[in-house]
Amino acid sequence: MTHTIELTESNFAEVVDNNDLVIVDFWAEWCGPCKNFAPIFSAAAEQHTDVVFAKVDTESAQGLAQQFQIRSIPTLMVFKEQVVVFSQAGALPSSTFDQLIDHARKLDMNMVREEIKQQAEQKA
Repeated sequence: MTHTIELTESNFAEVVDNNDLVIVDFWAEWCGPCKNFAPIFSAAAEQHTDVVFAKVDTESAQGLAQQFQIRSIPTLMVFKEQVVVFSQAGALPSSTFDQLIDHARKLDMNMVREEIKQQAEQKA
């Protein structure tokens, strides 16, 4: 049984907007490292049922890949309360991926939003 959602341009915003924690794997069928990471991603999805795990096929959803400036795959992106709190290219080992998930769960989004606000003010 799969515990992941296939994201497309038509359902991406709905999934991210309606879930507190969404972990997205940007991948492609031809990508060897993506295939190696897939079982780790699937196992995490089965273990962490309170988190939405989603995949974006960069070949069929090129608009999303461009929107998020995906230059290398696999790329993992974590959205918490509609804010990107993590984005990194490259596959993660299972233990590191579990640590990332736990860290994302514990993030204080009030602090994150305040940091974003301060950074925006400094740029202005």
